[in-house]
Amino acid sequence: MRQRVAGNLLWMLAERGLQVSVGIGVVAMLARALGPEGFAHFQYAQSIVLVAASFALVCSAEVIVPRLVASPAPAAQHQLLWHAFVLRLAGGIAGYMLMCAYLAVTGPVAESWHVALWLGIAVLLREPFGVFTAWMQAHTNNRPGTLFSLGALAIKAVLVGTLFAMHVTAADGYAVAFAVEAVVLAALLAGYYLRQTPATAAQWEPQLARQLFGAGALFWVSFIVMMGARRVDQLILQPAVPAAEFGAYAACMQILDNFTMLATILAAGIAPSYVYAQQRLDDAHANIGRIALALGGLGLAGGLAIAACAPWIVTLLYGHAFGATVGLLRVAALASALVFADVALTLLFVHLRKPRWVAIKWALVLATILAWDLMMIPRMGSWGAIAGYALGNAVAVIFGAAFWWRYRPAREMASA
Repeated sequence: MRQRVAGNLLWMLAERGLQVSVGIGVVAMLARALGPEGFAHFQYAQSIVLVAASFALVCSAEVIVPRLVASPAPAAQHQLLWHAFVLRLAGGIAGYMLMCAYLAVTGPVAESWHVALWLGIAVLLREPFGVFTAWMQAHTNNRPGTLFSLGALAIKAVLVGTLFAMHVTAADGYAVAFAVEAVVLAALLAGYYLRQTPATAAQWEPQLARQLFGAGALFWVSFIVMMGARRVDQLILQPAVPAAEFGAYAACMQILDNFTMLATILAAGIAPSYVYAQQRLDDAHANIGRIALALGGLGLAGGLAIAACAPWIVTLLYGHAFGATVGLLRVAALASALVFADVALTLLFVHLRKPRWVAIKWALVLATILAWDLMMIPRMGSWGAIAGYALGNAVAVIFGAAFWWRYRPAREMASA
């Protein structure tokens, strides 16, 4: 059993690692093909789409997987997955419509419109069909889902590479490649599930739908608020500065997004054994403190390395046209170390099953960033957004550290 769990985890980590690697290559080709202004329009549209996509995660894996494990009968699992699929699809449609409404109100350039409409196809497909990935997780068999994800990613990379080799400079052409990835992955996941399960009809049960919606409401709200906190800086910055300046900032954040994803990958690999498997709270609590220090130190070391190599990294990935990204990256890379510590501290929220506090944390972070950016971006431009990025990460770490201190075992025993 341990070997199977370890192998399943390795497949998950391999998928994340390859996604990051291929993602960096795809972004590099996009930046070189589109230039600072075209890349700015593409990244702005992608930020809007990522916020809209959070509405589709109505019934998260934290809700689906335990229920699938508790109900091993194929008919019961099929019934559960059908309801989760419908809830996520409804959330995806709502997110897509809200995205269109936001674009209509803000009135960006036509290029951003076209890119967002194509990228938005993933909002309608990725999370609804992601219920089949949760089904694989419940059966401790992530290998097929990983292969499907990597296959779809490879198709996208080939399409983007072909467009880049053909010197295509239209952003919506590259957006089509992203949409194709979502369509291919959805088709592969659905096809595999239908081949592995008996063909049984599912009936709509309003009570089950309400249970799933209620159980996942806090996770859903937390994820929406978190995505808002992660992307609100770009939504505020884009109309306030020239396109080239926004493109430089977006390029900086793209590098840091891939860097900080390392924290999530490491936490996912460490937490099952060193946190969730611990029977005593004091052991899990102490381990989380050690993990936070270790990941924070790793993030700082990586941030220093990125800051030192910023000119080389930017030139290698984006070319000389993105020279303004270098200064931004040097400062923001140091602030990204806070993300590593925050990811580790969040493990305690999950271990104690307190999603309400996760929602409160991200609401506080979002409010802080929103207030700062609205005040400082008109005065400082992209440097104001960098400061807001650092401030938001600091608030998240302070909140997580306070929660960790509040639930320290010594206080729990004294209260008892």
